[in-house]
Amino acid sequence: HVDRSIVAPDAFIQTNITGTVNLLNACRSIWKKDTEKKLFYHISTDEVYGSLGSEGYFTETTPYDPRSPYSASKASSDHLVRAYHHTYKIPVVLSNCSNNYGPNQFPEKLIPLAINNIKNNNPIPVYGKGENVRDWLYVGDHAEAIDIVFHKGRLGETYNIGGNNEWKNIDLIRLLCEIMDSKLQHASGTSAGLIEFVKDRAGHDLRYAIDAGKIKRELDWEPKTSFREGLEKTVDWYLSNLEWL
Repeated sequence: HVDRSIVAPDAFIQTNITGTVNLLNACRSIWKKDTEKKLFYHISTDEVYGSLGSEGYFTETTPYDPRSPYSASKASSDHLVRAYHHTYKIPVVLSNCSNNYGPNQFPEKLIPLAINNIKNNNPIPVYGKGENVRDWLYVGDHAEAIDIVFHKGRLGETYNIGGNNEWKNIDLIRLLCEIMDSKLQHASGTSAGLIEFVKDRAGHDLRYAIDAGKIKRELDWEPKTSFREGLEKTVDWYLSNLEWL
């Protein structure tokens, strides 16, 4: 979680940089030169590209410009994977995805946090004015994309995986509130009354948006789940798994 990387960056350096190098070195040692039917699949994030203005999209050739300890550590791991591919001929493929949501997500993340707070009639914290934009990708769609990249992706290539689904944080929360009112049989507007704007996150990137054209052209993948459908399925799962929250 980006917030945690701001509070304790060392853990992210240890996990994302040192951890990735340990895995790469293990592959290099075990595989040696027998790399047939071997693959190091590195999954990364759109946050390595930095922040967009109101227009434009991240492509696989967008220069890296990470803004948080989390994204900087992920960017470093991406560079290391590519370096091992070029230097040691480790067979690799990379993908950079947009914000995931869906069942089983850790409860500190925005959507499960909001669901939990609404269920317990607690305030829903929204950073700043809620104008930061993210591209949301249902986890099931992401899993399908990973499977396709794993089996059909070209070695050494990067594939951006996005949901073609940009939402301002405040608009997302309002839609989620509407769905929660319906699921909990509350009067319309009840959940939205819990929204509370809080001090913005340090270095909060304004907008992320992925151009997923390459994976569609080369591997014939695109997201299948509409945002409302995905949110409905997500809410249903959490309300049926309150012990998880």
